[in-house]
Amino acid sequence: MKITSIRPWLIKSDASYWGEFLFVEVTTDEGVSGWGEITTTTRLANRALCTILRQIGVAVTGENPAHIEHLWHKIFRSFTYMGSRGAAVECVSAIDIALWDIRGKVLGKPIYELLGGPVRDEIALYTHPNQAKFTSKEAVVREILDIVESGHTALKFDPFPHQGRTADGLSREQRDGYLDGSMTRKDEREAAELTALIRETAGPDIDILIDAHGRFDVPTAIRLCRSLEEAGQIDWFEEPCPPESLNALKQVREKVSAAISWGERGHTKWDFVPVLENKLADYIMPDVTWTGGITELKKISALCEAYYIPVSPHDAAGPINVVAGAQVMMTVPNFYKLETSEWNLGKYDHLIDRSLDVSNGTLKLTSRPGLGIEMDRDYLQAHEIELG
Repeated sequence: MKITSIRPWLIKSDASYWGEFLFVEVTTDEGVSGWGEITTTTRLANRALCTILRQIGVAVTGENPAHIEHLWHKIFRSFTYMGSRGAAVECVSAIDIALWDIRGKVLGKPIYELLGGPVRDEIALYTHPNQAKFTSKEAVVREILDIVESGHTALKFDPFPHQGRTADGLSREQRDGYLDGSMTRKDEREAAELTALIRETAGPDIDILIDAHGRFDVPTAIRLCRSLEEAGQIDWFEEPCPPESLNALKQVREKVSAAISWGERGHTKWDFVPVLENKLADYIMPDVTWTGGITELKKISALCEAYYIPVSPHDAAGPINVVAGAQVMMTVPNFYKLETSEWNLGKYDHLIDRSLDVSNGTLKLTSRPGLGIEMDRDYLQAHEIELG
């Protein structure tokens, strides 16, 4: 069997927070195709990745898709001298996921059976409220109760207003290309009040996870975390500072009591080693579509296991992101929970051949081969974004 093409599918979809998904299809000369996903957070990045993927396709055409480790390194090292992080690893991630999908289909096994077999029957989830619905105290209560009643035992939200949003929805850092890092006292107070309300509504048995989205400077992050600790018994404080400086993360870690979660912007095992070695995080949250795919997520999880650190994959995109992370976590002893963007994932139904079962707050994978889902090619073709 040989690879015949790598095809990016940039799809317009209301199911995406950013209005589009970026899927990747790897085809072979024996008619077996595999699917991966990247889906970044900006239109510019998605389009740049499509161009890179087409060039990678030229480089790996004719390769054996079963040689997953070899292809991972071949693609990764092709970018060494221009920076083998960021876009390069995201392309590796999508292709790697697709290759595992192909391998599972060829062998007639779900991916988790190829990674050592399951250590659990289902995947515990944490999820997000729809904060666009937070228009009143009553609306917040209703949204949180919906999550609790759905069977989820953990939820995550960002209580901090994004500074300087414009009419087109862009934050100031997106518009001006500058990360301010600050937060007003008024916004800090409102964030604490929201967190207290959510804790009161959810009750004492639900994990409350806070996402700072890597936006704050050191003193602001410390101040905000302390105020939320007092307001709502938070169970983690995620990405307090931008990911470029681990020294900043260290300063925050030393001054707060809440558990620190880090990793959605971490690329490959090498980014996670200093975080683990320096005891900078209590939870590690790699994104399978950004950190290096199924191959790398399994390795990062093993590193964390040696440090007794739980792994909780990040997921803010599409159905392949969810399922690929879950396939790995079926085999990982030190797993905490898998992220989903909403408690009801019916928004993905038009993209895939069967609904994802997330009843009672857990994802149930099937024994179908590969990822266990197939993309709806007719829908993708009808909603593909033309790049010219």
